[in-house]
Amino acid sequence: MSDQFWLSEDQLARISGFFPLSHGVPRVDDRKVVSGIIHVIRNGLRWCDAPAVYGPHKTLYNRFIRWSRLGVFDRIFTALVVEGGPPDRLMIDATHLKAHRTASSLLKGGMFPRLIGRTKGGLNSKLHAVCDGQGRPVRLLLTEGQQSDHKGAAALLPDLPSASELIGDKGYDSDAFRQALIARGITPCIPPRAKRKKPASYCKTLYKQRHKVENLFAKLKDWRRIAMRYDRCAHTFFSAICIAATIIFWIDQ
Repeated sequence: MSDQFWLSEDQLARISGFFPLSHGVPRVDDRKVVSGIIHVIRNGLRWCDAPAVYGPHKTLYNRFIRWSRLGVFDRIFTALVVEGGPPDRLMIDATHLKAHRTASSLLKGGMFPRLIGRTKGGLNSKLHAVCDGQGRPVRLLLTEGQQSDHKGAAALLPDLPSASELIGDKGYDSDAFRQALIARGITPCIPPRAKRKKPASYCKTLYKQRHKVENLFAKLKDWRRIAMRYDRCAHTFFSAICIAATIIFWIDQ
């Protein structure tokens, strides 16, 4: 297949240090299995439809589920963000990710949370993202679809990296959020809502850079298992998002 994905040796070297150590019998080649996992997520395949060149599909699925529960892919994403250095500026936004009926079949009271909510658009999850001035994600948060932008921003706020300014749309216009940013030395660039009695000022020239966070979501949704959520458990879906963000933005192609 011409569209097969394969990690290069240099790319594998950058992330292999975060792989768990094998115990007993040596595991199947990491480059082949991880490349197969990426291929399935990028193309939105069922695990049983993975090309045979990547090995047994059960191996791909079991490795993905096991490492997702261990938080391996989350740590890889976080470590590569740290390697990228402190960002010059930040941008924040959120987007809805449609949940397939197979994802919504998990009971709310199950062992693992699913983070799927009901909105006017049906069942979906919400991805809150903070990116740097180059449009690369530096913080990601998955919540239920009905979660407000304000609550997502409040959850991300304590972990925000240092930066000179933060760009957001009108959905983040609140006195509490502005004051929290200023207290951390971050200048908010957020346009005021129309009904504000005392509109806050912002830099219109700087605000034009906000399209970069929109481009981030567009690139992530090019991966079919991100645009349409098939995974029942939130940790597996978030791992898929971290994998996509790592490959698209943080590993040189």
